[in-house]
Amino acid sequence: MKALLFSSLFLALSVSCAAEPAAYPVFPGTGAAECSLSSGVDDLKPVRQEIYDGGRIYDISHRITSHMPSWGSTEGLGQFLWLPASMKNGSLANNSEMKLPTHTGTHVDAPGHVFDHYFDAGFDVDTLDLGVLNGPALLVDVPRDKNITAEVMESLHIPKGIRRVLFRTLNTDRRLMHKKEFDTSYVGFMKDGAKWLVENTSIKLVGIDYLSVAAYDDLIPSHLVFLEGREVILVEGLKLEDVPAGIYSVHCLPLRLLGAEGSPIRCILIK
Repeated sequence: MKALLFSSLFLALSVSCAAEPAAYPVFPGTGAAECSLSSGVDDLKPVRQEIYDGGRIYDISHRITSHMPSWGSTEGLGQFLWLPASMKNGSLANNSEMKLPTHTGTHVDAPGHVFDHYFDAGFDVDTLDLGVLNGPALLVDVPRDKNITAEVMESLHIPKGIRRVLFRTLNTDRRLMHKKEFDTSYVGFMKDGAKWLVENTSIKLVGIDYLSVAAYDDLIPSHLVFLEGREVILVEGLKLEDVPAGIYSVHCLPLRLLGAEGSPIRCILIK
């Protein structure tokens, strides 16, 4: 009887090893063929992906880390995650806490970011239109030698009717979102470029590859142009390296932070 119970237990363990769920891809060293009764946590190595489903889905949000750039900081974001309740210290479960600026990493701006009367009226991230944040989008490459001016916008020849555009700039080439120190020389929109976009296109979602859609020298003026009408949504800090330019379906979901003028956001592109 004991032999039979042991055999049943071994079989059950073998089946659980072999039937690894697709959501957690096999990583070398943790495959079914190598799974055994002696396997421990030291053998477990998670897979972190940027591209999913055989190249059909691109994750274009940056992973939040203590070393990522934070606005105005030379030392990066710093510690943002704590584990006050730890199983190693006797708690029944691990429960983390976090504290970080709402405009951290890949994030979205709400109108209350630069308009105090919109902030007071409640135009927060919970009021943003998910119909704008999700749908067909164009990823374009911006000329690498200048900020996004009216002249640059006109030169891009963005087709009429396009509602969502992600602008890949020199920021991606310089890998600015991978550097700890905040860099004021990033590429962004000048006021005249923002005004040209608002007045001459149907674009309602503007995405860019650094912490601000607006160039540092035109920081507030450009934001004011974009957000005054409460029709354009700004998604900043996108991860656009290794993604071919072209048409995709974009899906961006901010946290429902009541009263917040910004929120970290998870964005993906689907071919």
